[in-house]
Amino acid sequence: MFTVDGIRKLHGWTHASLSLTLDHLSTIPDSEQGKVVAGFGFGTVREQVIHIFNCEGFWIHLLQGRSYVLRRSEEGPAAAAARGLQQEVVQQTHAYLAMLSDEALNAKMVLHFPDGDEAVRAPALVLHHVLTHAFHHKGQIVAMCRLLGYPAPDTDLDQFE
Repeated sequence: MFTVDGIRKLHGWTHASLSLTLDHLSTIPDSEQGKVVAGFGFGTVREQVIHIFNCEGFWIHLLQGRSYVLRRSEEGPAAAAARGLQQEVVQQTHAYLAMLSDEALNAKMVLHFPDGDEAVRAPALVLHHVLTHAFHHKGQIVAMCRLLGYPAPDTDLDQFE
C-alpha cells in the first residue's frame, strides 16, 4: 500500500531534481532553448520543460474531475516560464494530496478524459506515472542540453537524501 506521505516525499525529490535542471537551463541562452534537436518527441528544450509541468497539471486536475488548460511553450524563456508553472502545479498537487487518505490514494476510481474516454486507476498509480514521466523528460532535456553544447550537472535524486 502506498502512503500519502511517501508520495509527498517522492514528489518533493522529483521537483528538487527538476529545479536543478531549471537552474541549469537559466544559464543557456534563450535562442538555444528554442532550437529543434532531432530525435525527440518534443523537439526543443522549451517544449520539453513545459510538457513536464503540463502533464502534472493535467493528471492532478483529471484525478479531481476538473479540466486543465495546457500552457504553451512560447510564453517565454524555458526556465522563467517553467518556474511559475512548476510552482502552480506543485501547489495543486499538494492541495490534492492534502485531501487524500492513504486508503483513497490506493482505491481505484473512474477517470473521465476530455475526449470522453474512461479508465479505472488508483491515484497512486497516476501519481507514479506523473513522477516517472517527469524523470523521463528530464533525461531528455539533459541529453538535449548536451547535444546543444551545454552539458548539465548531476540532476538525479541521490544528492537529496
